[in-house]
Amino acid sequence: MFSIKYSAAAFNFSMLFLRIVFGLLLLAKHGYTKMVNFESMQNNFYNFLGMGSTMNLILAIFAEVLCSLFIILGLFTRFAAAILLFMFIIIVFVHDAGKPFLESETALLFLAAFFAILLCGPGKISIDAMINK
Repeated sequence: MFSIKYSAAAFNFSMLFLRIVFGLLLLAKHGYTKMVNFESMQNNFYNFLGMGSTMNLILAIFAEVLCSLFIILGLFTRFAAAILLFMFIIIVFVHDAGKPFLESETALLFLAAFFAILLCGPGKISIDAMINK
């Protein structure tokens, strides 16, 4: 319990667990909801850099659906994590800029998880690992 040692198997399983949990949460709670409610959300979605709320909603759906699937599968993992990390940095530091920092708790948790995945990679239980054998 108090050792700082870990096995490669524990690391790889932990990365799989992290990828599946955060990928599924983002996909089910945010990506799917945005896809289903596209019509009602497209006119009042956050307009980042003046690209238009519809375009930003499409980009958010791309990130939250496709990149989440890539994270879950461990396919193009670091690329998908970088996109999601960028998205959550925008949410925390631009969209929620006027709010108290801890009101962005969910976004901060996703940001931390995808940052860890970006740094550590997908682990050996992933399609990326199978491709790079």
